Amino acid sequence: MIGVACGASPLPFNVLPLVLGPISSEFGWDFASTSAGVTVFGIIAALFAPFYGGLADRHGVRPVVLWSLLLFAIIFASFYFLPASKTGYLLFWAVLGAIGIGSTPVTWSRAISMWFNRHRGLALGIMLLGTSLAAMVVPQIAQAAISAGGWRLAFPVVALLPLLVALPLAFAWFREPRPDERPAGVSDASGTVFGLTLGEAARGYRFWVLLASILLIALAYGGAHIHIAQIVGLHGFSVEVAASVLGVVAIGILTGRLLIGYLFDRFWAPGVAFPALLLPAIACWVLMGTDAALWHVIVGGFLLGFAAGAESDVIAYLAAKYFGMVHYGRIYGVLYMPFAIGSAISPILYGIVRDRSGNYDPMLAAAMVMFVIGGSLLLTLGRYPAANEAS
Repeated sequence: MIGVACGASPLPFNVLPLVLGPISSEFGWDFASTSAGVTVFGIIAALFAPFYGGLADRHGVRPVVLWSLLLFAIIFASFYFLPASKTGYLLFWAVLGAIGIGSTPVTWSRAISMWFNRHRGLALGIMLLGTSLAAMVVPQIAQAAISAGGWRLAFPVVALLPLLVALPLAFAWFREPRPDERPAGVSDASGTVFGLTLGEAARGYRFWVLLASILLIALAYGGAHIHIAQIVGLHGFSVEVAASVLGVVAIGILTGRLLIGYLFDRFWAPGVAFPALLLPAIACWVLMGTDAALWHVIVGGFLLGFAAGAESDVIAYLAAKYFGMVHYGRIYGVLYMPFAIGSAISPILYGIVRDRSGNYDPMLAAAMVMFVIGGSLLLTLGRYPAANEAS
């Protein structure tokens, strides 16, 4: 959880909102140009995810995350020297994505899945709480740094988290289980790990069903989360209310990760994920229009957050259950690509719809359909392979 909290998954997204305005003002850029950095970061990270997942499969998670945390901290701190060139600015973000992806759940989740089988869903949910922990702590640290020394100081100060917190803890205590420590269902009595190679997984329909489902859900959710404050504002509520709704979204994410992870361990996971992913479709319907009651908006925000928590569990849990652990890192990395790319593109789609129609209703209607189809696709996955059911 601490490694995820201090990695490249949450830190850039919790610092950028605070420095977006100051960077735009200092460099004379519009918000679209300044925001493009995190889009480049997400796409490059997605493209490198299978590579880092493969490294974790071959060499173990420990060396990958230790080196990634160190290099991520150094590169993130170097953002203090961001140039006033748009090309240079985007290059900084591209390098961060190429290096930082090794410190995200793409690698950490392999270790969790190797340690746990019967309680894997809950364990993954607790691990992913790191992103929620970062959302509560990092903005406070970044804002204090900005107040003390300007927006540039926020980057090296926040970079101390992976360098001085996660890296020493991981170096001292983090490891994967030895063959004799692996739970039944992960390996056989001799310690041989169960599972498919990436090529074998890609020859089955389940891989492509998961890929399509993840892409649809990411396209539906990513922009809704980024634009939620604007959506709330269109219903006539103040900036303060919008900020409160963002807090409700965070509570929904926390609840979704723990509850869905817990239920995954007790029931067939696609059967749990399907109704969970219908909830944000209801949220989209509630948030359409311009005259929703406050409690409608609050419920909509909670349901959106709940779905985000569920989706993160879905990728890691189902990848391990259906494809095993032999090439888990590479398989998870490939499945992470549509999630990251869809999440990067979705805010742009929501913005285009808002610019052209004056509201978000057409995109929210499309998102409703994508949530329903994405959740329904999971129901076609069928029972878990026998080797992975053993516990």
